[in-house]
Amino acid sequence: MSDNTSQHPLEQGVEMVVPPVGARATLTIPGGACGLVLFAHGSGSSRLSPRNRSVASGLHAAGFGTLLFDLLTRTEEQNRGNVFDIALLAQRLVTATKWLAERPERGSLPMGYFGASTGAAAALVASTMTAIPIRAIVSRGGRPDLAGSALSLVTAPTLMIVGGNDLPVISLNRDAAACLRCAHEVTIVPGATHLFEEPGTLEAVIDLARNWFACHL
Repeated sequence: MSDNTSQHPLEQGVEMVVPPVGARATLTIPGGACGLVLFAHGSGSSRLSPRNRSVASGLHAAGFGTLLFDLLTRTEEQNRGNVFDIALLAQRLVTATKWLAERPERGSLPMGYFGASTGAAAALVASTMTAIPIRAIVSRGGRPDLAGSALSLVTAPTLMIVGGNDLPVISLNRDAAACLRCAHEVTIVPGATHLFEEPGTLEAVIDLARNWFACHL
């Protein structure tokens, strides 16, 4: 078995709790996995987001493991300010990254981030904070501009996917991309709005994310 393959596949997904705040998580690692992607959900979302779960399923089919977890506790979610507290969200992602890196299920799988909405900013910031190498980042309908000065410190190849009808967010992504010094792309999905609810648009996101992680993770 390759050094990059997990010794403990979790084909069906296992519910876990990420310390120290007790964040709920779902860890799925296909047999023979070639990488592991942590999801940072956006404002008002959770590990149960149907869109992110669809993306995760597409990654599983391509041989990537995923960790979908709640960045905030249920109590913290009641304070709307926490949803936009990028520093808090990034720190939670860093904590989850360290926890997962030390889990036996991870083996030596390389790790990447998938962020949506505010979670994209948290993923970018977290990648500059964690001691665990983050090999690739994908943003879906993200707000990478909220990462601020951390953008110039990001080293992981970054793909920003934006809906063609999400005009304000297109501009914000292009402005953020101009601050990146790492390999990066901004890809527009024609006809898609912010949530990629239109027929075929989420499938396009899955294809783009899968190809990006296959190349860089």
